[in-house]
Amino acid sequence: MPVRIVRLGTPRHPGEGLRIGTVRRPPRGVQKTRYAADNWYDVWLPNLAPSDALLKQVHGSLSWSAFEKKYRLELKRPEQAHLLTMLAALSQQTNFAVGCYCEEESQCHRSILRKLLEEHGAKVV
Repeated sequence: MPVRIVRLGTPRHPGEGLRIGTVRRPPRGVQKTRYAADNWYDVWLPNLAPSDALLKQVHGSLSWSAFEKKYRLELKRPEQAHLLTMLAALSQQTNFAVGCYCEEESQCHRSILRKLLEEHGAKVV
């Protein structure tokens, strides 16, 4: 019963379960009533998204390794750390997915989120 890391807006995998959007902003041009129906997300959890300030830096001149270090620091804050611990525990009991809009996972915060969930003991696909 693992957590799956996904690109939001893509077709769901069989048995995927609840889809959680770990993004700073809802999808543009999509009505709230369509978020789940159009495979964006069932629940929005912006607390695990990079901060606006960090996103502005990464779109500037911040290297990927520097972004990862800063994002990891953001997720060490108590509120975010508790969420990671909770998601890791849930992955032992039920199927669900977390994701972001980015096309390429290797250059998206969800790749770091994958590592962090694994470090917290989550079962990750």
